[in-house]
Amino acid sequence: MKIMATGVFDILHPGHIHYLSESKKLGDYLIVIIATDKTAGSHGKKLIFNEEQRRFMVSQLRMVDEAIIGHEDDIFKTVYEVRPDIITLGYDQHFNDSEIEKKCRDLGLNTRVVRISKYDGEIKSSSDIRRRIIELYNR
Repeated sequence: MKIMATGVFDILHPGHIHYLSESKKLGDYLIVIIATDKTAGSHGKKLIFNEEQRRFMVSQLRMVDEAIIGHEDDIFKTVYEVRPDIITLGYDQHFNDSEIEKKCRDLGLNTRVVRISKYDGEIKSSSDIRRRIIELYNR
């Protein structure tokens, strides 16, 4: 079963590892789609690493079978090319699960969307890391 996970993955942290590990448990092949610099920037994110650096880092994780950079203009182009059985979304990804499933059906795909639970630890996002660094340097 092919699983597709998506994200920016700018500063890798335990929340990312949880998301990708839980995603991998759902199938035997995990392909991770890395948001382009343009796409990530359009959501107000200030990136530390460019898309190729982020793709490389994610590709080195044990649970990841393949990491590719997504299309900028239409996320469903990537979905159609990958043809996943399941698309996993993190707890904080602002997509409508049923709309994604409907769009996949429109493309002739029988793809399910699964939400992955939130990581329990103290640092679960890149924003948490940024805040922690600022706190440490402001002491």
